[in-house]
Amino acid sequence: MENIYFDNASTSFPKAPGVGEEMADFISHRGFNINRGNYGGAYDVAGRVLETREKLARFFGCVNSENVIFTQNVTYALNQILKGVLKEGDHVITSNLEHNAVMRPLKQLEENGISHTIAGNVEELERTIKENTRMIVMTHASNVSGEILPIEEVGKICKERGILFTVDAAQSAGTLPIDMQAMCIDYLAFTGHKGLLGPQGIGGFLLSEKGRESIWPLIAGGTGSKSDSYAMPETLPDGLESGTLNLPGIIGLSVALDYLEKEGMEELHRKKMELTKYFLEKLGEIPEVRIIGSKDIKKRVSVVSVQMKNMDEAEASFCLETEGGVMTRVGLHCAPLAHKTLDTFPEGTIRFSFGNFNTIEEINRCIEIIYNLTK
Repeated sequence: MENIYFDNASTSFPKAPGVGEEMADFISHRGFNINRGNYGGAYDVAGRVLETREKLARFFGCVNSENVIFTQNVTYALNQILKGVLKEGDHVITSNLEHNAVMRPLKQLEENGISHTIAGNVEELERTIKENTRMIVMTHASNVSGEILPIEEVGKICKERGILFTVDAAQSAGTLPIDMQAMCIDYLAFTGHKGLLGPQGIGGFLLSEKGRESIWPLIAGGTGSKSDSYAMPETLPDGLESGTLNLPGIIGLSVALDYLEKEGMEELHRKKMELTKYFLEKLGEIPEVRIIGSKDIKKRVSVVSVQMKNMDEAEASFCLETEGGVMTRVGLHCAPLAHKTLDTFPEGTIRFSFGNFNTIEEINRCIEIIYNLTK
């Protein structure tokens, strides 16, 4: 029995073709550091890193590739943004579907005199804006319900009101089109290992020029530049990238970006949403299953959470794997706020998340097991 991987919201699998091979080749034959070595091999690697920055800048509509900052993941990126920008007396607004990668740093920042308010929709968000509102932070797509949030609308509000706008693109980067300039985004945090189909351990964020002026480095250290000074360089990306970068991860992400460009992000998304639509239709025929969130695929990404009306979610997830090799995620998905909003707290949900390598046959096998579990 072959396994069926339906946990792409945690990390995409398999990765884009060629990612692993290119990373292995780099480690085996070209594993030099950048900004440290004065020899040809190091310069070649630096060129690959710059090339990857330029690809990301084009991909996300960022005006300057210098404003592409690499981190190990989207969580680090969000921490750098929140803790590197916000100061005592500042106020932040978030959506009611945020991940703990946003909520936990904000909880910590309460001790520094930084307050936050949770808004359930755009109208409530506008009513919540105060004189000291410095930033609005919003996920682009929920990792629980798959709901797509109105990023462009909120971005325009932020621009009109002079508020910094931060977007958590963990579930949307590589899946939904994102243009930082058109959407008025100041900080776009992304991870490489989900929709972008790259390896784990590489992520980052992109800054607008306004965002660039407002941020302070969370981590200080060696950059290979301005080494005569104890102060961090003011130039980017060096000023926000201390220490050695995950160069194999950047190389792997570069290959994944090439794959997305070749295959077409829109086409890959269309395939995932066809699977999602079919899955939702079939689930809708099983009364014992509660579907969380909208059934309209235009309002969601390929993430579907459900609850079983006659069975514990953890038990159902275990049965899905043991009886059909179906791999899912069960629980609160590091997003208790979203589950409270969706009335699925504290029990959580079973989450199915599809990638472009999944098939209708896999969906049918999964549906058959769910149907049998409800009888």
